[in-house]
Amino acid sequence: METVLSDRLLGRSFLTLKEFTEEEILYLIDLAAELKEKKKKGIPHRYLEGQNIALLFEKPSTRTRCAFTVACVDLGAHPEYLGKNDIQFGKKESTRDTAIVLGRMFDGIEFRGFKHSTVEELAKYAGVPVWNGLTDEFHPTQVLADFLTVKENIGHLKGVTFVYVGDGRNNMANSLLIGGAKVGMDIRICSPKELFPSEELVNYAKEVAKESNGKVMITSDVDEAVSGADVIYTDVWISMGEEDKIKERIDLLLPYQVNREMLEKTGNENVMFLHCLPSFHDLETEVGRQVYEKFGLKEMEVTDEVFQSKNSYVFDEAENRLHTIKAVMAATNARLG
Repeated sequence: METVLSDRLLGRSFLTLKEFTEEEILYLIDLAAELKEKKKKGIPHRYLEGQNIALLFEKPSTRTRCAFTVACVDLGAHPEYLGKNDIQFGKKESTRDTAIVLGRMFDGIEFRGFKHSTVEELAKYAGVPVWNGLTDEFHPTQVLADFLTVKENIGHLKGVTFVYVGDGRNNMANSLLIGGAKVGMDIRICSPKELFPSEELVNYAKEVAKESNGKVMITSDVDEAVSGADVIYTDVWISMGEEDKIKERIDLLLPYQVNREMLEKTGNENVMFLHCLPSFHDLETEVGRQVYEKFGLKEMEVTDEVFQSKNSYVFDEAENRLHTIKAVMAATNARLG
């Protein structure tokens, strides 16, 4: 079966989890766990030996850039980083022309940027696998890392009550909604009604959940959402480029801050806390200090107490970006069977 799945994934792009079956998603997570074990034991796994990989970053990143770079090196490939000043999508060169040129020179392309249509166009014309490192709409590699972390600690994904709290229409909420529905979770999005995910995406997730025996809940009621939760997940209240909306977001989202009271409402003393990072949980960042000076808020989407608690698995989750990204690259660009 693994050989069949490996063959099925070879040559494919990884843009959203919509294009992947439950079986394929679970395969990628299991492959990531296997590659993580090999790395810990010092067992070589250079499945992309001799390949060249383009890493395109319209948006800067710490974890995504580091994870893709180390993944390339561990797999035997050469990573070439191209920042926002090195790529000219729609300025001096069309995305289509860029995709064709890069596809002639590289064996795979990662893209992290703004418009989702850009990564779709890259995948359409490159002729090599393209991997979505984040767009305004979706962040699928992060979800694989999240789910690997859950599986490592709970032992399974099916039936897990997974609650996303915060901005319900951002790329993380969108991707977790799809992913949770695909693998049969009880996936819950808890946000103000103004920030609910799109009706189209919710309907899609509900249809998918029927096939996986999952459940989907969209609610603004925190008590209802977190009751019985196995996992509580949140994200920053403002994304890159939305800094002018901070006052509006604080007013809307402060009731959805993850704090000790919220964790206690779950009724589960072992509830996991996850966050894709970076997080504004203290005053150790420039942004955090600016918000404190303007609005008197020392913590935003999560309190430092929760972030530093035994319930927090955020750094395991951050490390797992490496292993899951490595699995995606290997599965789509090497014959593993």
